[in-house]
Amino acid sequence: MRHLALTIIAAAAVCLGASAQRMPGRVNFPDGSYSPVTNINRNGFPRILQDGSVMFQTNAPAASAVQIDLGGRKYDMTKGDNGAWSVTTAPQMPGFHYYSLIVDGVSVSDPASYTFYGCSRVSSAIEIREDGCDDFEVQDVPHGQVRTLNYYSNLEKAWRPICVYTPAGYEKGNKRYPVVYIQHGGGEDHTGWMAQGRVANILDNLIAQGKAVPMIVVSPNSNITRTAGGMGGYSRTGMQPYFEEMAMAIIPFIDKTFRTKADAKHRAMCGLSMGGGQAFYIGLNSPQLFANVGIFSTGMFGGIQQARELDLENEVPGILSDTENFNSRFDHFYMTCGEQDPRIEHTRKMAAKMQAAGIDVEFESFPGDHEWQPWRKSLHAFAQKLFK
Repeated sequence: MRHLALTIIAAAAVCLGASAQRMPGRVNFPDGSYSPVTNINRNGFPRILQDGSVMFQTNAPAASAVQIDLGGRKYDMTKGDNGAWSVTTAPQMPGFHYYSLIVDGVSVSDPASYTFYGCSRVSSAIEIREDGCDDFEVQDVPHGQVRTLNYYSNLEKAWRPICVYTPAGYEKGNKRYPVVYIQHGGGEDHTGWMAQGRVANILDNLIAQGKAVPMIVVSPNSNITRTAGGMGGYSRTGMQPYFEEMAMAIIPFIDKTFRTKADAKHRAMCGLSMGGGQAFYIGLNSPQLFANVGIFSTGMFGGIQQARELDLENEVPGILSDTENFNSRFDHFYMTCGEQDPRIEHTRKMAAKMQAAGIDVEFESFPGDHEWQPWRKSLHAFAQKLFK
């Protein structure tokens, strides 16, 4: 309760300061700087400078100390005469970055930026542009819709949220569509891919360019509380509860609610990090449900503390002993990882091992660490391969 009270007091101090200390007139920002799309006030702070560094300013006149925690690095802010605290960070990599204000030792969201759920908490974030990534932005093309629905889970005995993207034109006619089931990572939920991952922008732009077929994208909340036999993590047993949720609740709900092409050939399962492990275990072990599987930045091959030596044949029976049959049941098997991600070499070696065994798997890497920019690029590439 004490921590909650401190958080409320710190947040109130920032909010009251923000409302009481409006800066007169227009701010003269550095030449070449720009406001990220994550800003609430496009004429305010934070501000991205030409070298990728970030200029922050916040009003907290009653505070004794204020810091910015950007990606785990803390920057001390300097207080001005008008009660506004400011700092400019080191240059940042392009992409999506979580951050928080620390006001007198209490971490709070910045009222100047939108908030997102990730890393098991709600945080502010900034978006730094990357050249050549226009498909991640809103463009002048026909736009689809993202809606949040609720389905009933017999496994959880509860109503559960799910986000669904439908392509432009879905509301007209009787056309049926293929479906991608996309999984979030640990510490995230069903909103991650639609908000941070920019699913709608990516699909809208690819479809408008004729590079991807119109498809539905489904983002469930894969945080299932029940575990099979008390087991969890990266194992067939640990993934069994979510397989049941997918097979008996999520897919039937989507097929009933939307005009889908309800067969394996017109379904794909993919995911990032923890979701990549789910795609591996559920997607590759369920060719009756999915003919397309994408695994992005999973730690199950190594690069994380919990990783163990993986016995491919034991985890996916037939993948080595009957490789020809395995290959025949999948249209696309695709793996990716960020080039600065600790998982990269383990993933690269596993992909090479699979290819040497005759498994039809495609591997790609993208610049970046364990973060949204490589995951967006993974979806961008994977979507162009599907359902053609």
